Amino acid sequence: WSSDVCSSDLALAANDPFETTNRDMLAVNQQLDQIFFIPTVKRYLSLPQTMRKGIGNFLRNLAAPTVFVNDMLQGEAERAGTTLARFVLNSGPGLGGFFDPATRLGLPHHNEDFGQTLAVWGVDEGPFLMLPLLGPSNPRDMVGLAADTFALDPTNYIRIKQHFWWASGRQYVRILDLRSQTFETLLGIERSSVDYYAALRNLYRQARDNEIRNGAPVPAADLPDF
Repeated sequence: WSSDVCSSDLALAANDPFETTNRDMLAVNQQLDQIFFIPTVKRYLSLPQTMRKGIGNFLRNLAAPTVFVNDMLQGEAERAGTTLARFVLNSGPGLGGFFDPATRLGLPHHNEDFGQTLAVWGVDEGPFLMLPLLGPSNPRDMVGLAADTFALDPTNYIRIKQHFWWASGRQYVRILDLRSQTFETLLGIERSSVDYYAALRNLYRQARDNEIRNGAPVPAADLPDF
């Protein structure tokens, strides 16, 4: 009984009251990875690096309008201007985004999503969640993902034949590209971690916090007391 209480207290301290369910979902995701993603990721990684880089550039350029909207919603006019300029340059001279002349011209890529926008607006992240296929998340980021995917993405308002298959294929390739970038890192963490689940949870929360702050240092008021 005491060990159960201790485990529950630790889960609550980590903002993870659904830890048992989340761990079960991670196990399911790992099985799905073995079936659907890892074989495809390995084939994707076998492509020439220049081809993979071009695909990544193209996907980032497709996401630029959504990033622009979130820049504006966060009141980041300068970053919104950078995003707009990147989109114009990469869509034209960059041949639809497969090349990235904007970065060479001093306009670096940055990412924004509606989950980050909600955080800037003061919405709490809520409890940690492990989602099917998508992995680590929380209620705020779930809402943000839905808003980005179905409301803020302007390609949803371009009616083309087989739109569902286009959108589904794009999301699959986007996840595939992201997974390929973190494949070796996550494999190393899984092999070296005493508790892979806890490591993923901590890494996700730290990464999201850094994205919300746009890489700025943690305010002194938020640092723990020693």
